[in-house]
Amino acid sequence: MKSLNKLGKIIVGLSGGVDSSVATLMLLEQGYEIEALFMKNWDEDDKDGHCTAEQDLSDAQKVADKLGVKLHSINFSADYWGDVFEHFLQEHKKGRTPNPDVLCNQKIKFKVFLEHALSLGADKIATGHYARITHNNNSYQLKTGLDDNKDQSYFLHLLNQEQLSKSLFPLGEISKTEVRELARKHDLITADKKDSTGICFIGERNFSEFLQTYLPKKQGKIIDEQGKFIKHHQGLAFYTIGQRKGLEIGGGFSDSPAPWFVADKRIDSNEILVVQGDHKLLYHNTLTTSNLHWIDIQPEIPFSCVAKIRYRQDSQECSVMKDGNSLKVIFKNPQRAITPGQSIVFYQEDTCLGGGIIEQRSNE
Repeated sequence: MKSLNKLGKIIVGLSGGVDSSVATLMLLEQGYEIEALFMKNWDEDDKDGHCTAEQDLSDAQKVADKLGVKLHSINFSADYWGDVFEHFLQEHKKGRTPNPDVLCNQKIKFKVFLEHALSLGADKIATGHYARITHNNNSYQLKTGLDDNKDQSYFLHLLNQEQLSKSLFPLGEISKTEVRELARKHDLITADKKDSTGICFIGERNFSEFLQTYLPKKQGKIIDEQGKFIKHHQGLAFYTIGQRKGLEIGGGFSDSPAPWFVADKRIDSNEILVVQGDHKLLYHNTLTTSNLHWIDIQPEIPFSCVAKIRYRQDSQECSVMKDGNSLKVIFKNPQRAITPGQSIVFYQEDTCLGGGIIEQRSNE
């Protein structure tokens, strides 16, 4: 049923965390008709407590009760498995490192959740993301959140005009500190709740051990830059470029005490190349990217802008040009640990233009 509230009806994705709690509070104070929805995206039996869905639902219900808001609950696990997790596994199987949070926003939060919210009579949805949406000349722009340390536009770069037109980000104009202060002021149970980190379905688990429950092991060699054998690995899928933790390379392989890092994953030979310290083999100034998505009109190529190759990275100056069916991106400064499968996201000042998937890296 259509809302009688002249501002409209908003359904907030209430996750049981402080950000979505305060987003709900702010929209209520702005006068919208508000309902909330808790979505469960992971359904595996989890006796070890790595995925906190049960506790999160309980917290979401307490926040909804405190604010006098109706809470819907729905299980999107089948959609998540088909649209996000299977892609995540396939990419790892190819030796790449995907970003499931980017895909989750595009396919789950701003697709199946949005569609479900609209079916419940919502005019728009809202989430606790730190980003902003502006509208002019009949188009919507995705802008960075004003809290630089929390800006989440990187994860939202696959959203399209329709999705942005139906979304609100109440936290885009405020800082995380202000969010917690508002939650405390209104006595919300989530005020001091720790932020969730990492991917929900992995939680605090060892990443490699988790993947090994879904992907077969394929033993190969870990070698140094001279090609000297160091030890065996159990599969390229279980390592990522730039990784330090979990390599467990003891003494005796080098005179240097510097830590070891993954510099390359050689798909053809099933080898992992490791280097010590801040090694030049960790740096590249060029990458190619595919599966490009532009939030608004595609920029005229070639163009110059800034880009991020990972979340929370400082913006990096670059030039973008055509390279066959892909784009080539040349950075002003060499970038550490450019990782195939991850997203590169482009910006002009505070406007997120869109992005693509990193395919290869090189030096020019």
